[in-house]
Amino acid sequence: MNQRSFRVVAATGCALLLAALAPVSTAMANASSTVGRVAAPLADAVRFPWFGGPVVVAHRGASQVAPENTLAAVDAAERQGFEWVENDVQRTRDGQLVVMHDATLARTTNVEQLYPDRSPWRVRDFTAAEIARLDAGSWYGKRFARERVPTLKEFLRRMEDRDLRLLLEIKNPQQYPGIESRIVRELAGAGWLDRSHVRRRLVVQSFSANSVRTVHNLVPQVRTGFLGNPPVNSLASYARYVDQINPQLSKVNAQYVSAVHRLHGAHGDRLEVFAWDVPPRNYHRIAAAYGLDGVIV
Repeated sequence: MNQRSFRVVAATGCALLLAALAPVSTAMANASSTVGRVAAPLADAVRFPWFGGPVVVAHRGASQVAPENTLAAVDAAERQGFEWVENDVQRTRDGQLVVMHDATLARTTNVEQLYPDRSPWRVRDFTAAEIARLDAGSWYGKRFARERVPTLKEFLRRMEDRDLRLLLEIKNPQQYPGIESRIVRELAGAGWLDRSHVRRRLVVQSFSANSVRTVHNLVPQVRTGFLGNPPVNSLASYARYVDQINPQLSKVNAQYVSAVHRLHGAHGDRLEVFAWDVPPRNYHRIAAAYGLDGVIV
């Protein structure tokens, strides 16, 4: 057990043991009644293999306690015991990669105050230098006022420093032709395409099947995931180039997850299912009820 996991075990082991032993029927009830509810702090969000638990991924970093997709959210994920972090990557007007979820900068930065005449404030309409001036933390709390929108390079460096694993989402790839090759170059330059990283520390995903297929063709060694829930009779075609099917929890059931598990993915292993919009407090019971391999919370 690493030091990070040990800190979490001391505080939460008993609670998780009770959750792991809860009946599956209770888990199903909790799943249907809590999806979409505002989550509580994620002190228990960590994988415990001896419980047969799922991989737990910090959605946009530890976004329950720090502004999403910032370096502060990476640091908070490490402190809370996460091993995996999910982020979103988009491209600036001058071709740089930044970590941002929305297509526009308005919700999570002060772009409207700094650039009032640049509506609708789309990421693709600003240079990396312009975005670097933005405050990406004050909307979440005054103590985060110095947070900035990180570049992918900065984000990868912080992930490496914290010894974390990355579930990287290519956001809005239809707006950024060629973004996949740019991301691959950035990953390679940061050392994230060596054997160690591609085997255990990196998955690239997208809602765009074409984008995921492009990544697989560019770097076949990298594990990939499709965000969504393709029809069961289409799953075999996805399995040719993905290793994961990652749906919204409310769109699937245990039978769908079983259908995914019957197939083998691009690297010969059983297809995995990482669901998102999973309530943090009930993630372990929900994962057991659905048969999930991972949860994005």
